[in-house]
Amino acid sequence: MEERKRPSLTVDIIIEMDEGIVLVKRKNNPFRGDWAIPGGFVEYGETVEEAARREAEEETGLRVELENLVGVYSDPDRDPRGHVVSICFSATKKEGELRAATDAANVKVFKEVPWNNLAFDHENILKEFQSNKVI
Repeated sequence: MEERKRPSLTVDIIIEMDEGIVLVKRKNNPFRGDWAIPGGFVEYGETVEEAARREAEEETGLRVELENLVGVYSDPDRDPRGHVVSICFSATKKEGELRAATDAANVKVFKEVPWNNLAFDHENILKEFQSNKVI
């Protein structure tokens, strides 16, 4: 029997702080050196919520409180590694100190998003998030 291809599952976490939105500079390809929303692959046996909290802490040093579901992003071409579906959450800092870790070369809070230097489809995700934000 032939094995069927299936998409991979990731999470992205838009972490809001008083100073702005937390982004990480990617240490590895694809998009090495570009800024990205913190996130990563969901591990087998893990909920997407657990994965989001784990990835946020691994990449930024922050423990977060998940706030809302931002959206599900499933364009088969959004990731050059293959068909990767992302579930994106918004979150706020619960505790911890901002520091780059795992596959993040740097981490920074941006008041103004660096639109021309974003990885994957994160420009679309952030613009959608900002347009749906109630002020």
